[in-house]
Amino acid sequence: MPLSITAAQVGPLGVLTYLVACPETGEALLIDPGGPVPSLEAQLRDHGWRLQWIVNTHGHADHSAGNDLWAAQTGAKVVMHRLDWEFFSRPEMQDAALAEGFPPLTRVDLLVEDGTRLPLGRQEAEVLHTPGHTPGAICLYFPGHLFTGDTLFVDAAGRTDLPGGSLDQLIQSLQEKIMPLPDATRIWPGHDYGETPASTLGQEKATNPYLTDFF
Repeated sequence: MPLSITAAQVGPLGVLTYLVACPETGEALLIDPGGPVPSLEAQLRDHGWRLQWIVNTHGHADHSAGNDLWAAQTGAKVVMHRLDWEFFSRPEMQDAALAEGFPPLTRVDLLVEDGTRLPLGRQEAEVLHTPGHTPGAICLYFPGHLFTGDTLFVDAAGRTDLPGGSLDQLIQSLQEKIMPLPDATRIWPGHDYGETPASTLGQEKATNPYLTDFF
């Protein structure tokens, strides 16, 4: 049975929060909770799904503002790459989150690395470490689906001029971790910045300047 994937735009910066479920077993994970999402809460409740993981593709506050709320409601474990936890839990980064009107990052239950696998019922997600937007940015890969956070957008890529960013690292991540995946892989980005909210890797290889101009 295929994955169930539902997207909702959340928060003042329009983060795309994803609810991904294995309907066969009722296990689910949440990607980049920008805050409370009544429609996704209702979907969990109506289907009787159990939220296992709350995955942050990176540590920016707009992508993690709902961590504590969702964890308290569901008991799910918060997941982040070790490097972003170390970077965004620093006092100056917590102060920056508060200055932007977001709760600071205060907890992570599971620190992951490149290649970490997260079981989800009869499915499994692989963590791809893709630094560049942030030191510990990750993409989450299920066969056929790639949740890219702010690493790759439709026809664009994440900013590298923010603290912890690196254009060289971003280009290396795109080249080594994303380009080798099958062209049919569905791309689910962290923001709806393109002509469509989602895409395929084959389409991005043909039109995205970060994939056409740097390699």
